[in-house]
Amino acid sequence: MNKKELSRLKRHCRIRLKMQGTGERPRLVVKRSLNNLSAMAVDDALNKVIFSFSTASKEFKEKFQRAGNVKSAQIFGELFAAKAKEKGITKIIFDRAGFLYRGRIKNFAESLRKGGLEF
Repeated sequence: MNKKELSRLKRHCRIRLKMQGTGERPRLVVKRSLNNLSAMAVDDALNKVIFSFSTASKEFKEKFQRAGNVKSAQIFGELFAAKAKEKGITKIIFDRAGFLYRGRIKNFAESLRKGGLEF
């Protein structure tokens, strides 16, 4: 594990101590890799994933071929917000998993807000 990944994990542990997701306000965890983004809504009270979605899924790949850029993160956020609304989720706690709030993570978060999620 390199120094950059270790720093991210330390940030994630520090942030994670302060946030708890509930049934009415789940924690939205974002995972970023070089080629994909994935997000899941977690109810920490029940230790259960409510639902998850990824840029590697067929539904996303039909609309957008390349998933490792800022534009795809924005489209992914809009699709995730629509799916969350279908599940009855309107308020979330945004957990960026130690990733810096810039680039794909920032665009994903902004498009979630445009999609109607509050955090």
